[in-house]
Amino acid sequence: MDQISILHVRKTYNTGDVETVALDDISFSIKKGEFVAIVGPSGSGKSTLMHVLGALDTPTSGTYILDGQDVSKLSKDQLAEIRNKKIGFVFQSFNLLPRTTAVKNVALPMIYAGIPKDIRIKKAEELLKEVGLGDRMAHTSSQLSGGQMQRVAIARALSMNPAIILADEPTGNISTVQAEEVMKIFQGLQKQGHTLVIITHEPSIAAYAQRTIYIKDGKIEKQTKNKNI
Repeated sequence: MDQISILHVRKTYNTGDVETVALDDISFSIKKGEFVAIVGPSGSGKSTLMHVLGALDTPTSGTYILDGQDVSKLSKDQLAEIRNKKIGFVFQSFNLLPRTTAVKNVALPMIYAGIPKDIRIKKAEELLKEVGLGDRMAHTSSQLSGGQMQRVAIARALSMNPAIILADEPTGNISTVQAEEVMKIFQGLQKQGHTLVIITHEPSIAAYAQRTIYIKDGKIEKQTKNKNI
């Protein structure tokens, strides 16, 4: 079953009389529980595509279907609800609160959702154990390594039990060894049934996914199945 369907999506930006085409007639689908990498050089359109997939932006034309719902026609409030309930985000820059403990960083989305404190703290602790940080729960972000901060970010992305995890260059600010650890965590999440989409410019990182979609100049160049690492 397709969880994500992108159909003839086009995204343009207008600056004065100049039109810039970021995505040009993009079509692909992703099945529930699949692990897909989207690869392309700087300026290829992959970040714009990530914003569309994450309901952070809407297409200029075309259709985005998520779990049978046409996301491309939703209001800002409806898009915000999708982001909160269905999508977990992991960013290159971690986006953690610096003087806040790992547990409180992971619990943050649950605060916005109105989940009681005892429940959200318990769940945050369980998620940190799941990503191998059971002994770092009381550490603040500034006391953690880059790889540890990214694992906190992954735990936070899982806090609302999202159907989809979107990761934008998640290994860009960490060492090769830490990147391998993070990608193994992603593979484990996929085995648990999560759908994962990772945006990267590194073929070695994309190789951890089941399938790679290559994008260039706003168009899909090719798609390949990977031999999982």
